[in-house]
Amino acid sequence: MGSKKRRQHHLAGVPMFEGCTTRELDLIARAGTDIVMTAGTTIIDQGQTGREAFVVLDGTVTVRRNGRRVAELGPGAMIGELSLLDHGPRTATVTCDTDCELFVLDQRHFMGVLHDTPQLAARLLAHLARMVREMDRRSYG
Repeated sequence: MGSKKRRQHHLAGVPMFEGCTTRELDLIARAGTDIVMTAGTTIIDQGQTGREAFVVLDGTVTVRRNGRRVAELGPGAMIGELSLLDHGPRTATVTCDTDCELFVLDQRHFMGVLHDTPQLAARLLAHLARMVREMDRRSYG
């Protein structure tokens, strides 16, 4: 599968981008770049300011919060997505378990895509609302 098609395929599986058109996925795919990181490399460091998000294209990563392992993620997983919306501190540390290929999307380029595609911004807001409702349901029943 070609790099562009591969990116689009993985982006289509990211809950944040569910419902995106092929054109919108193409815009997002063109706004980022692919990188390779070796096993053991820290991708995200908890507490540090974030300015980009990553989609795992190949390999596996481990997510740790306050030193405790909370998840192992593979291809199609998005990490650091809150940094696309703000410059707040990272909420977890993420390291490569294996050599990984990642799609990197920085906030500046992502905001450019949202500026050019307001319907995508509306879908993103709806996704965030669903996330808040789910967290509320889990917390308060």
